Amino acid sequence: MKQLTIIAYTGVAAGLAALGMTMAKTNPSQVAYEEYAVQQLASYLKTDVCKKTTNLIENLIRFNCAKLVDEANPQMQEIVAKTTERQNYIIFSIYRTDLKINSWIPAYRFETVGAFDQFYTYTAEQD
Repeated sequence: MKQLTIIAYTGVAAGLAALGMTMAKTNPSQVAYEEYAVQQLASYLKTDVCKKTTNLIENLIRFNCAKLVDEANPQMQEIVAKTTERQNYIIFSIYRTDLKINSWIPAYRFETVGAFDQFYTYTAEQD
């Protein structure tokens, strides 16, 4: 019985070590997060902002809104890079982005966890 317990504990320890090594290897980088954040931001702008414009001037802008969003991707990535703080825990990372461009546009706060080469945004709120 004692040998079986030792074997079981050894197996669990080896499994946890393998899981930890896999998580450490697949912990996404800051650049990967920035690409993810820009993709999410561009998608939001195209689906929510571009399509919800109502007055005449905004309707003129809407015609090229999606194109403008695509062309602004490098600038958006710079803004995300400057406003993001990464906490690296080796097996996963937490990214906090405080997106504030100017006083006319509302500020947003995003918190995202990255693990296994994936991202999950668990907080997205307007300040």
